[in-house]
Amino acid sequence: MTRSARPLRARIHLDAIRHNYRHAKSHTPHARALAVVKANAYGHGAVAVAQALAAEADGFAVACVEEALELRESGIRGRMVLLEGVFSPDELALVDQAELALVVHNHTQLAWLLAAAPSRPLEVWIKLDTGMHRVGFAPSEFHAVNAQLAACPHIGARVAMTHFARADETAHPYTAAQLATFEHAVSGAQIGRSLANSAAVLAWPAAQGDWTRPGIMLYGVSPFVAGDPHAATPALRPAMTLESAVIAVRELAAGEPVGYGGRFVCTRPTRVGVVAIGYADGYPRHARNGTQVAVNGQLTRLIGRVSMDMITVDLTDCGAVQLGDPVELWGQTVAARAVAEASDTIAYQLFTGLGRRVPRLYDGA
Repeated sequence: MTRSARPLRARIHLDAIRHNYRHAKSHTPHARALAVVKANAYGHGAVAVAQALAAEADGFAVACVEEALELRESGIRGRMVLLEGVFSPDELALVDQAELALVVHNHTQLAWLLAAAPSRPLEVWIKLDTGMHRVGFAPSEFHAVNAQLAACPHIGARVAMTHFARADETAHPYTAAQLATFEHAVSGAQIGRSLANSAAVLAWPAAQGDWTRPGIMLYGVSPFVAGDPHAATPALRPAMTLESAVIAVRELAAGEPVGYGGRFVCTRPTRVGVVAIGYADGYPRHARNGTQVAVNGQLTRLIGRVSMDMITVDLTDCGAVQLGDPVELWGQTVAARAVAEASDTIAYQLFTGLGRRVPRLYDGA
């Protein structure tokens, strides 16, 4: 979708994504980096993002075969890793045909792989559970799994990987413990290593490995928890500007309520602007009164409950505002992270939750 009658759109800044990828690489100069473009590139548009990075990315990471095939069909070549592996043995034919690499994280997947008959050696990434406790082999199983794959004639390159649970909390010892568990498990193995997500890329140099997996940082958001010393990451550039426009202006007296449930009550004569965006578009319904928005580039606040198609904002101190004036929901002036924190969520969910009514327009293609 590239056109809409409504003034709502998400501008995707491809130059910012390229800059952020290069920034990730600069922190790990001895490692290669998979650009993580799963979940439609965190809502930014996987095909456009991958095409923007195709000339320089060392590879791409997606969640599943469908995401990989979309990129292959758009002309994206090179290494592409399925982070969740396959969900049935039938998918291995597609992995073979599309020349994909895949993660293996359980014994059922391993059995499928060993029984496969691909036309070429398959690249396999062996996932270890070092403390995330979602998926992965126990560290004690690594050498046996690796030996089975090494002995299989249709298995090619292998990489050992894990995922950090608390790398965004740089003062917490859990990441160091996971790193130690991983290194002990793979000790002595002649195999590639991949550990670092965005937070580890920026703050855990011991986790650099051979392959990094930058995700949220590609899209210009700090991966660290609020208050962490690394939380401010000024070198990252926001990759999405979500914008709409004022579609109505109301003058309300002190004491008048605004919106469903009267959640906001005017404490003074208030000029209220109505903006064409709502929770059906992906703007968070639980955004609190006071959540930042920008009208004509000037910061102001959300007032009243978010509706399906509209929000209401305070224009009282915004000077002259007319119908059609631009409103930024997040991007260059309003940090997506600030909106997320005011909505008790994270920027990942804001980006991936943008609805189909929101056209993506691309700058810097």
